Amino acid sequence: MQRVCVFCGSSMGNRPVYAEAAAALGRLVAERGLGLVYGGGNVGLMGITANAALAAGGEVIGIIPEALMRMEVGHIDLTQLHVVGSMHERKALMADMADAFIALPGGIGTMEELFEVWTWGQLGLHPKPLGFLDVDGYFDHLHTFLDHMVAEGFLRARHRAMVAVESDASTLLDRFAAYQAPDMVRVIARDTA
Repeated sequence: MQRVCVFCGSSMGNRPVYAEAAAALGRLVAERGLGLVYGGGNVGLMGITANAALAAGGEVIGIIPEALMRMEVGHIDLTQLHVVGSMHERKALMADMADAFIALPGGIGTMEELFEVWTWGQLGLHPKPLGFLDVDGYFDHLHTFLDHMVAEGFLRARHRAMVAVESDASTLLDRFAAYQAPDMVRVIARDTA
C-alpha cells in the first residue's frame, strides 16, 4: 500500500471532533510514509486532511473537476493537483491512484464515492481495501442500515465484511495492510429450481 484515498466533507460539520479526526488522519498517513489522494479541495475536512498531511511532510495528490477549480475551492499548494473535466473523471483517477479508501464524515458525495469503490470491489474490479473512520459514532446509523440490508437479503455478508469500520485511524490502516479481497465474487444469486 503506497497511497490512501480519503473521501470526506467539503464542510467542517457541526462539531470540532470531525476536524480533529481529519487532521489526525492526514498526519498519520504522512507519518506512515503513505501518499494521500483526495478531492483536491482547500475547504472543509478535505482541506484540513490535506494540510495536515503536507505539514507532516507527506505526498498529497488532489484531483478536482474544472468547475470546482473555477469556484476557487481548489488547493494550489499540493504535491500534485490534477484538474479534470468531470466528477466521473475525478473518481476514476482517484481510484486508479490509490491503493485503499477511507471515508471520514461527510455528506452524500462522500457516501457516493465510497459506495462506488465498494461496488467496484464487490464486482471484482479491484482488490483494494476500504473502510469508514467512524468518528464519534458518525456512521452508526449507516452501519445499522447495512446490517439490515444483509438481514433482508440484499447484501451478502461476505460483501458487507469487505468494508472495515474503525474509530481509530491507526487500527484502520493496520486492517488495510492485512486485507484479502474475496477470492470469488458472486453478486447475483441464481435460483436453481
